[in-house]
Amino acid sequence: MSSIPLLVFVSIVSLIYLAIRKTFGHDSCEPPLAPQSTPIIGHMIGLSRSKFNYYVDLSQQTGPPIFTMSLPGQKMYVVTKPELIQTKFASKVCGASLEAQAILNKNVNGDDGDFGLSMESYAAMRAGLKPVSVVDDMNRVMVQEIAKSLDLLQPAKGTSRKIGMYAWLRDAITTTTTKSIYGPMNPYNDKAIADAFWDFGSGFMSTLIGFLPSITARKPIAARTKIADAFKAYYESGGVQKASYLAQKRYQAQIDNNVPLDDIARYEGGGSIAILVSTTPAAFWTLLLLHSHPGLLDEIWNEINACTETVTENVSTVKVLDITTLKESCPLLLSSYQEVLRHRSMGTSVREVMEDTYLDQLLLKRGAMLQMPSRIIHQDAELWGSNVAEFNPRRFLAEEKQNRPRDVCFRAFGGGKTLCPGRHFATNEILAVVALFIIRLDMKPTSGEWKLPTTANTNVAAVVMEPDEDIEVEIKTRQGLEDFKWAIKLNNSEKIFAMVTEDSTEKDS
Repeated sequence: MSSIPLLVFVSIVSLIYLAIRKTFGHDSCEPPLAPQSTPIIGHMIGLSRSKFNYYVDLSQQTGPPIFTMSLPGQKMYVVTKPELIQTKFASKVCGASLEAQAILNKNVNGDDGDFGLSMESYAAMRAGLKPVSVVDDMNRVMVQEIAKSLDLLQPAKGTSRKIGMYAWLRDAITTTTTKSIYGPMNPYNDKAIADAFWDFGSGFMSTLIGFLPSITARKPIAARTKIADAFKAYYESGGVQKASYLAQKRYQAQIDNNVPLDDIARYEGGGSIAILVSTTPAAFWTLLLLHSHPGLLDEIWNEINACTETVTENVSTVKVLDITTLKESCPLLLSSYQEVLRHRSMGTSVREVMEDTYLDQLLLKRGAMLQMPSRIIHQDAELWGSNVAEFNPRRFLAEEKQNRPRDVCFRAFGGGKTLCPGRHFATNEILAVVALFIIRLDMKPTSGEWKLPTTANTNVAAVVMEPDEDIEVEIKTRQGLEDFKWAIKLNNSEKIFAMVTEDSTEKDS
């Protein structure tokens, strides 16, 4: 009898050992293991403390172009060099029902063809964000909303006003982006819903991996419910019928796959993270770095001013900014924006290893997750040169091509299958906001000097670093432009802001 407890104990220990070995065992053919200060949980501690910079720290410690991170229950490969280049989100972040999760799980990776909710939703996004014809319909709504926001912001003649730059951009971009997508019945027209979204977004990590999220993430979960209820009412009242082609295509893909209405509303709330979280910080850093870099602002202003024309309408003098001309005639503005993204982006492309695969004689095992953090590549001095840590607004000018690495090394929008389909809409919006702000307003920090805020608390859902604190600025109308009214236009054009390698061959078809 006494041998039975011993046998049970040995069996339990053996099972635990095998489970640990399966998770943390390391094949000599796999990429080298990254060191961790505390066994088993060291990487989790590092990610919670340093967030996106943890990958950079590990890359500098390990050296190889790809390394292995052993996490509890999961093995992860992290790619650090460009040449080696969803269901959890649904359940944890969106709060989708088991039924909706099962629908999403059907052919989730497209192994059996281009059917199923995952594949059809992605196809809907690509169709709804196609440059030039489709996305420009949303852009026209967007630029008019931006113009309205600037009209409300601009101080009266001879006066100035103080604002939090990030706070103003967040409110303005939330309004302009969501109205251009969801139409006149946009749920985010209600500021309470817009504020709920940011409560939800700020608690992204606690809902995703938090222990007992119903207790530890009560605020973001309550906000998520509020957003979902608003979207359900939006769909029930026919709001999507007046929305953009993108919103209609996304909705139809879910209807075609029999997703319950409650879950369509939940998915849309979660999907708002993709369209809102990174645009505001990208616009913030662009404005901040253009203003703080010596001598740059005047050059940018001259480029933008060349894209305006002065007309008379009903005895009023109107300055019209042409976004179509802006796309073609502002190389320094575009180069500066690309450099902002290289300097401040920290997105990660994530893929699942579907079968054992050798990559340059390194074994990637089936079931592991493969991560390609853009920040490691963007901060590699071997690729970008000794000034890699500096903001160089001319880095992406055509005449500087020989001084920078291959275009594939710029991964602010991902690449290949992970290439962001919304990059054209986001770029148009950010550059329109920045251009209108710069051409119309003088801005200076109330502290007396420009300082870059820290970014340690950046939301893990963001692709661009978020400032830990806002910057208070004083704005006034530019001298000589006090008596002008402003308008903005976007004509039909085949021109796009070419941001990545794929854009050089992309056609509107």
